[in-house]
Amino acid sequence: MALPPAAVVASPPPGPGVTGWLLVIVRIILLLVTLVASLVAHYALAPFTRHNPVPCTFLRLVTVIVGVRLRKQGRPPTRGETCILLSNHVSWLDIPALAGASHCAFVAHDGLAALGPMRWLCELNDTVFIARHDRTSVARQVAKVRAAITEAGALTLFPEGTTGDGQTVMPFKSSLLSALDGNLDAVPIRPVWLDYGRHSAEIAWLGEESGLSNALRILGRWRRIQLTVHFLDALPPESLGDRKVIARAARETILRAMDRCANV
Repeated sequence: MALPPAAVVASPPPGPGVTGWLLVIVRIILLLVTLVASLVAHYALAPFTRHNPVPCTFLRLVTVIVGVRLRKQGRPPTRGETCILLSNHVSWLDIPALAGASHCAFVAHDGLAALGPMRWLCELNDTVFIARHDRTSVARQVAKVRAAITEAGALTLFPEGTTGDGQTVMPFKSSLLSALDGNLDAVPIRPVWLDYGRHSAEIAWLGEESGLSNALRILGRWRRIQLTVHFLDALPPESLGDRKVIARAARETILRAMDRCANV
């Protein structure tokens, strides 16, 4: 998860109330039980399957436990289908929701790789770690992404580079697509819009709120979280010229989808 932009100075929302803390405890227990059961199932199935379904199933269960009511619009990738998903980014919930809805793996920045347990869990779902600012390793990162696409099928990036408010989409950074060099012409690229509706501001991780505070606030939320994942059509061939063209075209596709929904 990328850190929220420093320029945003909004005060952190209030944390869970008294009854909210009870819900936090119950959900954490359920998450831990689900994690242990999923790890057992994962390693039991590992010798017999190339595309282990357990990590994505676990992530889908995370959204259920947290209280996400997930809807899908458009055609999600089928299991093993090769494509690259470029999505807006609102919350840590985006990751389990997208994985559960599309069986995708992710490209993440190498900051997460420094956290041993987090790296281990991410790698169970074929996460690719890249060094954003290390231009000397671009070739190696391209090779890692190519291998991940072959193994996982669908691979997701968040080109905003941080979390937004869900009401707007920040410019997509073409530099974050550098690890896709050499894969852009051969693999379909599909924009994805994560729509939390009118409650997106309550879900978004912004301002001075820490990651822990955001997680506890969402875990202590009694109201269901409505999330619609819009799987949009693949970018046309004329939009695949280079990273800047792809970043701009993907963002514009998401913005058009947002406008269409706003005018319905």
